[in-house]
Amino acid sequence: MGKVCAISNTVVNNNGAARPEIGRLRIAQLAPLHESVPPKLYGGTERVVAYLVEELARRGHEVTLFASGDSTASVPLRPIWPVSLRLAGLSRYGHDYHLMMVAEAYKDASEFDIIHSHIDYWNFPLARLVSTPTVATLHGRLDQSETHPVWQNFADIPVVSISNYQRRPLPQLNWVGTVYHGLPRNLLRFNPGPGKYLAFLGRISPEKRPDLAIEIARRAGIPLKIAAKVDEADREYFEAKIKPLLASPDVEFIGEINEKEKNDFLGQALALLFPIDWPEPFGLVMIEALACGTPVIARPCGSVPEILRHGVTGFIANEVEELVDAVKRIDQISRLRCREEFESRFTVEIMATNYEKVYWRVITERQASSTISPSMLTSEKPASSGAWTPHGKGTAYAV
Repeated sequence: MGKVCAISNTVVNNNGAARPEIGRLRIAQLAPLHESVPPKLYGGTERVVAYLVEELARRGHEVTLFASGDSTASVPLRPIWPVSLRLAGLSRYGHDYHLMMVAEAYKDASEFDIIHSHIDYWNFPLARLVSTPTVATLHGRLDQSETHPVWQNFADIPVVSISNYQRRPLPQLNWVGTVYHGLPRNLLRFNPGPGKYLAFLGRISPEKRPDLAIEIARRAGIPLKIAAKVDEADREYFEAKIKPLLASPDVEFIGEINEKEKNDFLGQALALLFPIDWPEPFGLVMIEALACGTPVIARPCGSVPEILRHGVTGFIANEVEELVDAVKRIDQISRLRCREEFESRFTVEIMATNYEKVYWRVITERQASSTISPSMLTSEKPASSGAWTPHGKGTAYAV
């Protein structure tokens, strides 16, 4: 596979030890309301937010989480709705309920040194009206041209990508970093294997290509286990296209699994199949597999060539024949090397360190460009340990 080129403003990964001396920050985190934080079952964004807020709190920051009332992350919670919208059957009204979250958070903006949003552009109009800076992590695809005028209208708002590939459709946005997702180091155990089946984990939908995973497994002669949720929007696809393929005794459909069940499901697999057919922004399941020592076989869509190292942590191929051949050669991949890759690139410590650098950059740039005195940005309600003060000069990481 070709070498992935770095994009300017990308946060450089490190071992999580070197942190900019930014002191204690008061951070508001705005999470999607569709799932609890962390989610009970499926929910990538909410899971990442849970890991991030707990690690930031462990580092001494004062973190306030705006999320659904059934969230259990170990930080102070500002509940917006008693339960997650999916459990309440209100997912289709997500935008309406997120308006309540935005109003609540920005009403009290002066309580925070920075507001970190994970809800796309829904808070951007209010972000322009307060002195507290906002940064937004974009978790979804950006290639749908119908929404480009909206993003371009708010091109001044600092945003973070979760892969370099994700930002390609909108290079004109105010990108202040790329921060890869990270997991707690001890969340998933290393399994030296080798496994006895192929795994498919995630969501049943046309773009995830579970049909292709079934074809690959059958042609390779290896059993396949599918652990995935079926959204109502994809119910017809599941019934018409996927359910008939599950009749084979070598294909087992498990349904949704929780965090504890992932360890055995992924760790005991020969490989994870990730034959996606869409511009994947990140692909959390890939690093979950690597944490277990399980290599990944994937198609080169979206972020895949950034996250995986071809021939080191798995194989990347486009055609079915190549993917089947990758299954047959999977014993060439060191499971220990997969785990080492996870520890060197995708832990929550690394993710939190890189977000601290982003916060440092956004706050100092906002202070430098504001017509308001920098001291006014943090003096309205100072944190108990004192207002945030940058140390040193220049940027804290490569840009």
